[in-house]
Parts: sequence; C-alpha cells; structure tokens
Amino acid sequence: MLQRNPWLLPDGIEEILPDDARQLEQLRSKLLKVFASWGYEYVIPPFIDYLQSLLTGSGHDLDLQTFKVTDQLSGELLGIRADMTPQIARIDAHHLKHDRPNRLSYAGTVLHTVGDPLEQTRSPMQIGAELYGHEGIESDIEVIQLMLEMLAISGLKDVHLDLGHVTIFRELAKFAELTEQQEAELFDVLQRKARPELAQVIDSYISNEEVKKLFLMLPELNGDKSILAKAKECFALAGNAVLEGLNDLQQISDKLAVTYPLLPISFDLAELRGYHYHTGVVFSAFVPTVGKEVARGGRYDNIGAIFGRARAATGFSADLKLLTALTRNINQDQGHEKIFAPGVDDLDLAEVIRDLRAEGHIVIQQLLGQSGNAKDMGCVKILESTEQGWVIKSLTE
Repeated sequence: MLQRNPWLLPDGIEEILPDDARQLEQLRSKLLKVFASWGYEYVIPPFIDYLQSLLTGSGHDLDLQTFKVTDQLSGELLGIRADMTPQIARIDAHHLKHDRPNRLSYAGTVLHTVGDPLEQTRSPMQIGAELYGHEGIESDIEVIQLMLEMLAISGLKDVHLDLGHVTIFRELAKFAELTEQQEAELFDVLQRKARPELAQVIDSYISNEEVKKLFLMLPELNGDKSILAKAKECFALAGNAVLEGLNDLQQISDKLAVTYPLLPISFDLAELRGYHYHTGVVFSAFVPTVGKEVARGGRYDNIGAIFGRARAATGFSADLKLLTALTRNINQDQGHEKIFAPGVDDLDLAEVIRDLRAEGHIVIQQLLGQSGNAKDMGCVKILESTEQGWVIKSLTE
C-alpha cells in the first residue's frame, strides 16, 4: 500500500482554516437570516441517505457524482448526498403535509466523486432556497429575486442573469417525433455546443427540412430580449407550449427589469443544464471574474412524486465556499479584536471575562506555563488590574 503523509488530503477535499472559516460562517448566518426574512424556514437534511431517495428527480443527473456505501446495519446501498434538493423535496412532500406554499432554506456540505473542472473542489457547501406549492411565474420571480438578494448581500457586483426554458427543447423534440434515445443524443450535442455534429445528428434523425431548421436555430437563439421575438417567429408552428414558454420568459424578464433596471438579462434557449429534472424556467447568475455561474436554479415540478406528493417547485442554490472566496476582501471582519487576560485566579477577573464574552468580544486567557505572549496570539488589547478594577488597555500603551 502506498504510504502518504498523514497530513495530505484527498484531491478536491480541503480544510478551511480559522480566518476563512469565520468569514464563511458569518456569511452563512447572514444569508440564512435574509432567507428567513423572506419567510424561508431553515431545515437540515441528513448527510447520508438511501441511494434511491438521493437519485430521484434531480438526483438522476448526479448518479456518477454520488459516493455509494453499504449500510452495515441493513445491508442496503446508501449515498452521500451530492445535492440537497431531493432531500428538501422529501421534507415538503412527506413531513409538511399542507396545500399552501412551503418556503424552505438549507446550507450544508455535499460531496462529489469528481470535482468541478474550474473550482476543483469535491466538497462544495451548498446553500439555497426552495418554494413548493405554486405553479405560476410569480414564484419563479420570487426565487430569482431572492437569489439576486443573496448575491448582493454577499457583496458581489456586476451580476448578470441568464434565463432559459427547458420546455422549448422538450416540445420541439415531441414535434419532431424523436425517440427518447434520439432526444438524449441531441440534448448531449447541444450541451457540448458541437455545431457540426448537431447538423449531422439532425440529418440522421429528421427528414423534414422545416423541422431541421428549428433545431439548427436553437444555438443561435442567445442574447438580449430581442431573441424572444425572433424565437416566436421561428417556432410559430411548433405548438402552444413553446410559445407559452417564450411568453413566460418575456413576462419574467419584464417584471425583473422594473425592480432591477440596471441588471443585465440575457437568454439562451439552448442552455439545458438540469434538463432531466427541470420542467420550466431555468436561470443562472454570473459575474465577470468567474468562468462559471455563481448561482443557479429553476422550476422542477413533481419532484416529490416518489415521496407521495407531486408538488410544483422552484428554487436555487450556490456554493457558499465560492461566495466566501469571491467576497473575502469585502466581508473581512473588522470587529473581532482579541483581548488578552492574564492567567490568575481572580473572581473579579473571571466575571469581567464572562461579561466581555457575552457582549461578543474575544477574550483569550493565559494558560499556566504556555509559550507565546499576548502579541503572539494576535491580541491587540489586554486586561490589567488597576485600583478601579480590571480595565482594558491597548498593548501599545
């Protein structure tokens, strides 16, 4: 067996050291408070679960990303969650049994067998919010607004919003009478943006020249809102469901433009990420300094069917580690100066230390025989005994 240094970690698995951990936790707490102020209640699903539960709905796309283990108690196959969305859907469907909308938020580590090619981490910390029980675009707009609020609170600037709609491709596939396998192959080619291959696949599966043009147009339909009018003209014969999807995108972008007049909004009708579980509008947020989305989401109705209740659903998620890294300089904490306390047995000193800690101050008390002084431990102030009692003084005094 290969001997490794015991301090080495597996590829894509990282430790978070004190300064970064403090900033991450502060941002997590801040964002969950924002979610709560919108009515999104916090839930904590388990880190490990039955594999079948994890691979329902959105989980099917994550089969290869899920670590699998055998339960020593039951002998059944378990999975370490690669995405928390199916678990949140189960909470809505099985535990919160009412018809009114449910708003749920969550934050926790997920584990991937293969890391993101850009970030290279295999243990992102997923944070997000889901809205169950409403079918209209109003709920899509609400979760997009909450996602934008999350990014603003995090300190990200120059956010760009990208909108798409998976119904358009799905209905075009029906219109062309593609088999499930043909649809899957065409989907794969579109995701890889392999245009020469796209033409070859379309030629082999579709004989009608007019229908071929519909699919060849998809990669061209990306840009500002002018492409929606172009798409309506191109897809006029493809059915009402396609036109309804385009109308949804138009209405959502129009309403967002009122609230966020400076927000750049673009459209990409060939963007089909999450196609196998999304059922309607999909959206992603980008910033210029990152070559991938910083948050994403969409509508995924009926994901809870396997848990006994099919419910309309829409939501978003982001990697809290990425948000923290992108805003590290913005969110540096300036309010945690460390205070040094001498290691003496004194009831008055103990009471002063207790009061200071209760007020949110960091007080580090000296240990008997320890190495390092107050400055070595990062303290900038010290508690000293005076005639008036214990008082805080600067180390430079």
